[in-house]
Amino acid sequence: MDQIEIRDESIRLGQFLKLASLIESGADAKAVIADGIVTVNGEVETRRGRQLVPGDVVAIGGVEVEVSRHSR
Repeated sequence: MDQIEIRDESIRLGQFLKLASLIESGADAKAVIADGIVTVNGEVETRRGRQLVPGDVVAIGGVEVEVSRHSR
Protein backbone atom coordinates (compact mmCIF):
# COMPACT_ATOMS: atom_id res chain seq x y z
CA MET A 1 0.00 0.00 0.00
CA ASP A 2 1.35 3.41 -0.97
CA GLN A 3 1.56 6.27 1.49
CA ILE A 4 0.91 9.87 0.49
CA GLU A 5 2.28 12.58 2.76
CA ILE A 6 0.23 15.62 3.68
CA ARG A 7 1.68 18.86 5.06
CA ASP A 8 -1.13 19.83 7.41
CA GLU A 9 -2.92 17.95 10.20
CA SER A 10 -5.74 16.96 7.84
CA ILE A 11 -6.86 17.13 4.21
CA ARG A 12 -10.26 16.97 2.52
CA LEU A 13 -11.07 13.74 0.70
CA GLY A 14 -11.52 15.42 -2.69
CA GLN A 15 -8.11 17.11 -2.39
CA PHE A 16 -6.44 13.90 -1.28
CA LEU A 17 -7.75 11.92 -4.24
CA LYS A 18 -6.14 14.44 -6.57
CA LEU A 19 -2.91 14.66 -4.53
CA ALA A 20 -2.59 10.86 -4.64
CA SER A 21 -3.23 10.89 -8.42
CA LEU A 22 -6.23 8.60 -7.98
CA ILE A 23 -8.32 11.01 -10.08
CA GLU A 24 -7.47 13.81 -12.50
CA SER A 25 -9.70 16.70 -11.42
CA GLY A 26 -12.04 18.01 -8.78
CA ALA A 27 -14.97 17.16 -11.05
CA ASP A 28 -13.76 13.54 -11.18
CA ALA A 29 -13.53 13.50 -7.38
CA LYS A 30 -17.09 14.75 -7.05
CA ALA A 31 -18.35 12.04 -9.43
CA VAL A 32 -16.55 9.03 -7.92
CA ILE A 33 -17.42 10.08 -4.37
CA ALA A 34 -21.09 10.66 -5.24
CA ASP A 35 -21.22 7.26 -6.97
CA GLY A 36 -20.06 5.51 -3.76
CA ILE A 37 -16.85 4.22 -5.34
CA VAL A 38 -14.54 5.64 -2.66
CA THR A 39 -14.01 4.09 0.77
CA VAL A 40 -12.27 5.51 3.82
CA ASN A 41 -11.09 2.94 6.36
CA GLY A 42 -13.24 0.30 4.69
CA GLU A 43 -16.51 2.27 4.66
CA VAL A 44 -18.11 4.01 1.68
CA GLU A 45 -17.68 7.77 1.96
CA THR A 46 -19.94 10.17 0.06
CA ARG A 47 -18.72 13.45 1.54
CA ARG A 48 -16.10 15.17 -0.60
CA GLY A 49 -15.22 17.43 2.33
CA ARG A 50 -14.53 14.54 4.73
CA GLN A 51 -11.41 15.42 6.71
CA LEU A 52 -8.71 12.77 6.47
CA VAL A 53 -5.93 12.45 9.03
CA PRO A 54 -2.69 10.43 9.05
CA GLY A 55 -3.46 6.73 9.30
CA ASP A 56 -6.68 6.90 7.26
CA VAL A 57 -6.80 4.51 4.31
CA VAL A 58 -8.55 5.61 1.12
CA ALA A 59 -9.48 3.07 -1.55
CA ILE A 60 -10.82 3.45 -5.06
CA GLY A 61 -10.94 0.85 -7.82
CA GLY A 62 -8.96 -1.70 -5.81
CA VAL A 63 -6.12 0.75 -5.07
CA GLU A 64 -5.49 1.59 -1.42
CA VAL A 65 -3.50 4.61 -0.27
CA GLU A 66 -2.69 5.60 3.29
CA VAL A 67 -2.60 9.20 4.48
CA SER A 68 0.80 9.92 6.02
CA ARG A 69 2.08 12.96 7.92
CA HIS A 70 4.90 14.87 6.24
CA SER A 71 8.01 14.54 8.41
CA ARG A 72 9.81 17.82 8.93
